[in-house]
Amino acid sequence: MSDDRWHTVLVLGGIRSGKSAFAESLVAGASAVRYVATAIGGEDDPEWLARIEEHQRRRPQSWSTEETGADPARLTELLTEAKPDDTLIVDDLGGWVAALLDPARQPNDDVADVAALAAAVRSCTARVVLVSPEVGLSLVPVTPVGRAFADALGTTNQALADACDRVALVVAGRPVWLKGSAESDISDLSTPESGAVPSPAAAAARAMPSPAAAARAVPSPAERPETPVLVPAAVEEAPAPRTPGVIDEPTMVLPLVASSVVFEPGMDLPMPDSDAGPDALDRLATVDFPGAGLGRLADAVAFAAATQGTVTPQPWSAPRVLLISGRHLGDAAAGDDPEDVERRVAQVENGEGVLSRLAGTAGADIAILRTTESYAMEDMAAASLEDVERALQQGWLLADAAAEAGKDLLVLASIGVGTDAVAAAVSAATTGAEAVAVLPRVLLPGGVFDDESWMSRAAAVRDALHRIRREPRGAKDILRELGGPDLAVATGVLLGAAARRLPVVLDGPVGIAAGLIARDLGGQIRHWTLLADAGDLEMVRQGGDVLGLNPVLDLGLGLGEGANALAALPLLRTAIGLAASVGVHPALGAGTGSHKPADMVADDVVANDDADIDFAEPEPDGPGPASTSPQ
Repeated sequence: MSDDRWHTVLVLGGIRSGKSAFAESLVAGASAVRYVATAIGGEDDPEWLARIEEHQRRRPQSWSTEETGADPARLTELLTEAKPDDTLIVDDLGGWVAALLDPARQPNDDVADVAALAAAVRSCTARVVLVSPEVGLSLVPVTPVGRAFADALGTTNQALADACDRVALVVAGRPVWLKGSAESDISDLSTPESGAVPSPAAAAARAMPSPAAAARAVPSPAERPETPVLVPAAVEEAPAPRTPGVIDEPTMVLPLVASSVVFEPGMDLPMPDSDAGPDALDRLATVDFPGAGLGRLADAVAFAAATQGTVTPQPWSAPRVLLISGRHLGDAAAGDDPEDVERRVAQVENGEGVLSRLAGTAGADIAILRTTESYAMEDMAAASLEDVERALQQGWLLADAAAEAGKDLLVLASIGVGTDAVAAAVSAATTGAEAVAVLPRVLLPGGVFDDESWMSRAAAVRDALHRIRREPRGAKDILRELGGPDLAVATGVLLGAAARRLPVVLDGPVGIAAGLIARDLGGQIRHWTLLADAGDLEMVRQGGDVLGLNPVLDLGLGLGEGANALAALPLLRTAIGLAASVGVHPALGAGTGSHKPADMVADDVVANDDADIDFAEPEPDGPGPASTSPQ
């Protein structure tokens, strides 16, 4: 089973469109596939038999074939009997409909058979790919039998498109996703004049201003904008910490070239330099440090070396903080005060508070993004697929804008309502962790723990996981069902940063949860992320372990997500700067840097001038340890 963890896919296409080859490519990574062939008749048709043989030659030997033939009910039985670890490909539904309409089976309730098949697909726990001819683009058949077949197949395609979580149309060998993978490309064409009521997702899409418009004005906190506000650190000569202030420059105009990114498993993202990191660690062993060296800070040096592609990396000089503020409804928000959360976000906008002070000290600017509210995950999907797609694109563009602005490091930060519980639910759904073990306790002002609110959050996580127990667990499925727009933006940031070779410092539940989701779309992202400190949060520690991220520091910081990383950033930069600026110890160097006198150094050079000298092991003087002969 491949890592994308999709569930059911319907592949449509015309004759010789390449739909079967594309469907087979979707299950190419499965260890075993059950191929369900629906064709009937054709024994006297050489051309038809040649087509079947061509399909058979394409199938790997590990695949098994199941013939449904003239019994269309057999396909429904196979889907009902399938196990969660099974993978089935049905090729194609045209043969199934032909068997369904066989005069020998009439009279029969064909509509009920189609409904039964759709219900079997919807409840099937296995991975299923169904192939079907698309008849909606062809001419209306001139015969009654042809029209009956086209009508029945069209009805079947519609029923199964509704039952499957993904639908693709293949044209000239090129797949176009109609549902599940690129559903956000389908516009809501309803207008007020038509009397149709647009969906909440469509209304939100039309209400959201463009990134360019957002760059021209900074709205007040009460307006809850969905576009980023850039808050850079003011430049001043005094040694005191710098305080960020809001600016109105068009630095957040996002490039439209990245708006066509398709977020699907297996995204082609670059990898850091695989040699620079280990080479930098090897060099640290020779650096002229008085003691044992940088300790665990060496991991930060290796990370910077790999992401910069050099053995002697330079300290990050232009960091940017991406602050995401989301709000989740339901019991996930138990114990959170929305007004207090808004107060903290407003502090950052005004250059006040802990995050702003630390950003000023680090010389970082802050991009603030308020996302739309997420529904209660225990009751329904947290967001629509359109909202998830839009948020992923927005996160990608935020990372792209940071790279265009010359930033060399991103710090992912979050101040939100209900984000801890949602991140715990995502962690449990993606890693199998025990939800109550990773759900952080609820800390109220004054250092008081609110265990009653924690229990409400735990119940919400439990109910949400129970609700989606039979749902697909792909990356966008998790974002739709549990994560919501704020986690989708964070996921898009990680993917976009990896695409632009921009390192990211994760810090806290939202960052870790976004990393767990992003790895299912592009596994390379974990090589571009650094975990500075896990704090006292078990979810961050366990999630980092799944991602292969060991905390560089163990300070137990609890300053807020993003603020912890900024507090540790000066120490990380100091370590990287020392590693680059301090030279190799003289005893390990060559030439006049050695402790030996100049004449001895010259003698060594002469003695070793011949590079072709063969060195042989000297004969032992007496018996060796393995000898049995007397001396």
